[in-house]
Amino acid sequence: MNSNESIKNFYNNFVRPAKRIVIKIGSAVLTSKKGLQKERIFDLCRQMASLAKDGKQLVIVSSGAVAAGISKMSDKGLGKTVPEKQALAAIGQGLLMQCYEEAFSNYSFKVAQVLLTRDGLVPRRRYVNAKNTIKTLIDWQVIPIINENDTVATDELQFTDNDALSVLVANLAEVDLLICLSDIDGLYTKDPSRHKDAQKIKLVSEVDEDILDMAGSSPGRAGRGGMKSKLRAAKMVTSFGIPMIIVGGRKKDVILKTFSGQIDGTVFLPTRTKKIFGRKPWIAFALEKKGSVVLDNGAVDALLKRGKSLLPIGITAVNGQFEAGDCILCIDESGREVACGLTNYSSSELKKITGCHTSQVCERIGRQLSKEEVIHRDNMVTLD
Repeated sequence: MNSNESIKNFYNNFVRPAKRIVIKIGSAVLTSKKGLQKERIFDLCRQMASLAKDGKQLVIVSSGAVAAGISKMSDKGLGKTVPEKQALAAIGQGLLMQCYEEAFSNYSFKVAQVLLTRDGLVPRRRYVNAKNTIKTLIDWQVIPIINENDTVATDELQFTDNDALSVLVANLAEVDLLICLSDIDGLYTKDPSRHKDAQKIKLVSEVDEDILDMAGSSPGRAGRGGMKSKLRAAKMVTSFGIPMIIVGGRKKDVILKTFSGQIDGTVFLPTRTKKIFGRKPWIAFALEKKGSVVLDNGAVDALLKRGKSLLPIGITAVNGQFEAGDCILCIDESGREVACGLTNYSSSELKKITGCHTSQVCERIGRQLSKEEVIHRDNMVTLD
């Protein structure tokens, strides 16, 4: 099957039947050196309104608040410190929402602003509340415009970028498709701005290390993300059964063309046939990883290939400080992240029972076992 046939199949199987869609719009799509480009927002909203009139349910994850703030406060510099960036976000968020509200009102659609922070979604109750709010807005035919609350988020508690946020929102909204509008129109074998022989990869069946190595780690022109962050987002969202597309957000009628079958970008196939929402994506996306444990090869195989829980005997080292109930990473001996989950033991307890058989744990930690597993399979998400 050639690439054109593959894209056609992707369109027929995932794009055309998609009912609910997250559209993530990057800062570089909406802004220039002079600040927010209002006319581009209006044009994108024209296209999205057309989809909404056809019955599509849209959830928008939009960057651009900080850049919009810079355009209004250019005499104050570019926001080099965290307080300056947060202040610029506070100034720019209103301007950004005003543009969306004006644009969608031309087509009789209402919008709602939803600002999220990672720590705000850590308690399960708040996560469910956010989920229910987004669902209610969709039921009311109001288009949610979602951004990270940069005004209060700190480096330790913020999402890596809005690419990561869009994956969480895809789970919260239980969508059928994630579309990323970027300043780059897809994944290339090399940096197309530096290499004339760079070729666009039209379809990715799995985001493995070879695919990740194709992207540089430098951030986008106007935001924190870059192609590497988009590929990480693709790896996560496709692992939960949701397909993803990266297309050039500045191209004429790119959204309408995508939904008419003219996909000029990179598509990512879901790696599972049935979508999963709820608890496991919450663990993977919302919770801060407090530390990590290193696993031997046997434990890695048990987690990834045999669907087992993590036992003390498979752990060779413990990194960081954490308490029972915290979310931690599981890494192999080369440093590759293979899973994350909620630990039943603190870091101090785990250091005492590393490599132990279950029968030895009570004696080592001085208390009866409440759980045999370090991380139960039900509280674990594999990352590979």
